[in-house]
Amino acid sequence: MKELIQDIQNMNWIEIIRKYQVPDLNRAIGQLFSSIVPYIGLMILMAFTIRFSYWTLLLVIPAAGFAVRTFIIFHDCGHQSFFGAKNKRANDVLGVITGILTFTPYHFWRRAHAKHHATVAKLDQRGKGDVWMLTLEEWNEASKWKKLTYRIYRNPLVLFTIGAWFNMIIAQRIPLPGMDSQDKRSILLTDLALLVIIVSICLIIGWKAYLLIQITVMMLASSVGVWLFYVQHQFPGAYWARKGEWDYLTACLKGSSFYQLPKVLRFFTGNIGYHHLHHLSHLVPNYHLPQLFKQHPELAVKPITLRDTRKLLAIRLYDEASRSYVGFPIYGS
Repeated sequence: MKELIQDIQNMNWIEIIRKYQVPDLNRAIGQLFSSIVPYIGLMILMAFTIRFSYWTLLLVIPAAGFAVRTFIIFHDCGHQSFFGAKNKRANDVLGVITGILTFTPYHFWRRAHAKHHATVAKLDQRGKGDVWMLTLEEWNEASKWKKLTYRIYRNPLVLFTIGAWFNMIIAQRIPLPGMDSQDKRSILLTDLALLVIIVSICLIIGWKAYLLIQITVMMLASSVGVWLFYVQHQFPGAYWARKGEWDYLTACLKGSSFYQLPKVLRFFTGNIGYHHLHHLSHLVPNYHLPQLFKQHPELAVKPITLRDTRKLLAIRLYDEASRSYVGFPIYGS
């Protein structure tokens, strides 16, 4: 990895990536029609067929997939990459719309996610849009209550289910004290838009049918989303560094993963598996990432595959001394 990073530092990688930052309007529009349209279409189909058979809820699975794909468009709009940095208004308008569709306040999320990109792999600045992680030393110094809370939080049955659902469906609905006024406004306006939409749909199909469909889709989509975010930054060999030692290029290529997924899953996850390239330049739209990966193999890193899932789930703490992830200590409180 050191040799790879040195080689990339010696090449003009900024210029190489710059051409992939140019948006493609045709591909962007095509992605809208292959994401938002089927997502809304499946939701409508379930809404009008659930009264005849609950088997229609099997459509929740592809609907959740298209919800994730729609969220990736929302994500790119937040980076001003979907329509390009010169088309801020178009990115923001679509970002607000896709944010409502995915229950996420656009301006609030965009600011929080920007902090994540600025602090990725920085041990001194964890907690900004990432999955909670303690170092082994912090664990040893933690109180019994904090250890219990952390154990519960890191349990996969909580992290990828209840925790994910709470964050997506409830936590993002509540403006908290100390938040910036713009963030609060973003949350409240999104909540207002959702309230109008939810009430309108409930008047048409009934609140039980709506909740059964929408909540189920959001639960599945949010579980997938949290899993993707977890894999992107917490994996064996992941790079973390303290202030003064942190390096941007290393953080991108070694602190962010390449999640090698089957083609159908790459489709539904909007190419976000090429996460090391996304962090290298967030201005590259998701529909250009496969091309960048294919045409510049020198930017490749060791992939993570679905077979590595078991290893990823064993991650609990980060040991600074060995620069590796470890499980919970066998002995002690």
